[in-house]
Amino acid sequence: MESVTGPVEALKAVPPTHNLSEKRAAIAGPSGFKGLIGNKKTFSIGLFASLGGLVYGYNQGMFAQVLTMTSFINKTQGYAATTGTGQGLLTSVLELGAWVGTLFNGYLADAAGRRATVCIAVAVFCVGVIVQACVENKNYIFAGRFVTGLGIGSLSMVVPLYNAELAPPEIRGSLVAIQQLSITFGIMVSFWLGYGTNFIGGTGEGQSDAAYLIPICIQILPALVLAAGMLLFMPQSPRHLMNKGRENECLTTLARLRGCSQDDITVRVEFLEIKALYLFEKETSARKYPQWQDGSTKSNFMIALNDYKSLITNKSLFKRLSVACLIMTFQQWNGINAINYYAPFIFEDMGFTGNSESLLATGVVGVVEFLATIPAVLLVDKIGRKKILITGAIGMAVCHFIVAGIIASYTDNWGNNRAAGWAAVVFVWIYVINFAYSWGPCAWIVVSEVFPLSMRAKGVSVGGSSNWLNNFAVAISTSKFISKTSYGAFIFFGLVTTIGALYVHFLVPETRGRTLEEMDEVFGATSFAAEDESTRLRIEQEIGLYALLGEGELVESEKAKTEFEHAEPVSEPVS
Repeated sequence: MESVTGPVEALKAVPPTHNLSEKRAAIAGPSGFKGLIGNKKTFSIGLFASLGGLVYGYNQGMFAQVLTMTSFINKTQGYAATTGTGQGLLTSVLELGAWVGTLFNGYLADAAGRRATVCIAVAVFCVGVIVQACVENKNYIFAGRFVTGLGIGSLSMVVPLYNAELAPPEIRGSLVAIQQLSITFGIMVSFWLGYGTNFIGGTGEGQSDAAYLIPICIQILPALVLAAGMLLFMPQSPRHLMNKGRENECLTTLARLRGCSQDDITVRVEFLEIKALYLFEKETSARKYPQWQDGSTKSNFMIALNDYKSLITNKSLFKRLSVACLIMTFQQWNGINAINYYAPFIFEDMGFTGNSESLLATGVVGVVEFLATIPAVLLVDKIGRKKILITGAIGMAVCHFIVAGIIASYTDNWGNNRAAGWAAVVFVWIYVINFAYSWGPCAWIVVSEVFPLSMRAKGVSVGGSSNWLNNFAVAISTSKFISKTSYGAFIFFGLVTTIGALYVHFLVPETRGRTLEEMDEVFGATSFAAEDESTRLRIEQEIGLYALLGEGELVESEKAKTEFEHAEPVSEPVS
């Protein structure tokens, strides 16, 4: 048996307490960058899985470049170049597909597993890309982007879920944050690749079809690499294995991921925590819905349906749901995806009539968005969510109003006021910086923290669907808005962002460091956390986790011993 003297001594150093979180912290590794380096295998797996985020981000930014290319415009008989409802539909149909893909993702990830769901999403995504590459008219783009959206929506949810379930608690936030960095990196790559391919065959009528085909088709490559890795060497999610009753495989996978023996105390504690959460969810479901516990498809459907209904019918849960959905509404209507989707057209409206100039200005958007996301990973747990969200919103609103004023003042005379045009572009870049460190990552963090443990998965899924629906609305309306009044669009986004800042200040609680009980008090409930906590603690005691961590000594109950002595290795590769 491998020595566990280090963690055991760490446990003994903690004074006797019934607060198991202090015991867990005693054997936890470092967090942040040191934690990532210390968990090299898990970090490498999470980094590879984040290719899903890169694919998602790349696709977000790529189409904005393609829409301005002469060869693509000719293929769609001029439809892509006409700002308004038609162009908005071409852009937004992907978000509609992504919303549908997100809704199916929850069921598929549980039924087929996280790895299989990624592979299915990649296959659907590739079909959509191929249809777009074969474009003969606008209908090919509509169909291809909708199908691509189905895959994108699934990837955008299953990859963070997969990373979160593979990571040890101390680096879970950092590992999931890599997904956001991958998205912004994908956007940056798409902007600059589009800028480069725009010159193939010239930028006029002689432009080669390769100018748009390369940006469209190249996204298949990272998607296929991701699917191949999932099939060949990526591990199953330990949580999924536990949900399927494959406890031995769950334990073996955890040990391999952490590079430790199955007898290592950190592995044993993490395994029991996964099991405790699984049993907690089963018991909570049985308590709320005793009439639907036969395991049938109908019963499972009724349980899910009634859980979702309770998000509306229960006053406390509805308050939380309102926060989740409104945070996502403000995140989308502050204008970030209006910039990501239509930046070349926005910059053209600022006097950068040359396609190369507008694409170059768009490329810088990608760079600053990627770089400005990095501080969020380092600061969000030190400063707090509310301060960052409010600061970012104020910065974005100020930029919106300044850009609107510049456009309104010089819109008819950009040729003689090039400096004003560049000033407007710079403030768009500053706006993107303010979004990247604040509402980009923090909106998702708040949504994941406001729900009680027993309703968190379903609450977050509804918040995610709100994000995609609002994303669709922004994409379909912005093109027409810009064509009518570009400065009016910036005023509108500035006003919405201002309202968002006020909403966060007055109605959104600070979730950093809040316990479940404190969150219940904030949202006018007193039972959720108390009942959840009581159930959780009892289960942890019954399965031996409390004994393992209980009084500062390595005390093992008979149940705890049984869990590990009967766990047998499996041959599944986890390299």
